[in-house]
Amino acid sequence: MSIFRRGQGGPGRVTVQEAAARTGHGNAADSGGDAVLLDVREPYEWQAGHAPLAVHLSLSALAAGAGLPAEAQARPLVVICRSGNRSLQAAELLAAWGAEAVDVIGGMRDWAEAGLPVVDPHGGNGTVA
Repeated sequence: MSIFRRGQGGPGRVTVQEAAARTGHGNAADSGGDAVLLDVREPYEWQAGHAPLAVHLSLSALAAGAGLPAEAQARPLVVICRSGNRSLQAAELLAAWGAEAVDVIGGMRDWAEAGLPVVDPHGGNGTVA
């Protein structure tokens, strides 16, 4: 069953481990890597630290009508924020627009706690703000 299959009531939700596997951050043996990790936090949060390979578009910009970055267009989206609240809103909005989108339960806090990589804009160790 695809993690992008929506049940009644809105977009699907995935764990950080499922998100990592779908976006190419998991172990080589189980990484599908076919989805884009879309980080919808504010710019200062993104600058402090984000997942490598992630694409950034804040929820506020998305809600204001900003288009998806080129890397995220016509691709399945795994949407992440700090804790999972904004990513759920963004995934619901994207799903309403016809995109395949799921949100990550626990967001970047759970991502970092799971030992998944967090980098700053220069590729060094980042933090979750």
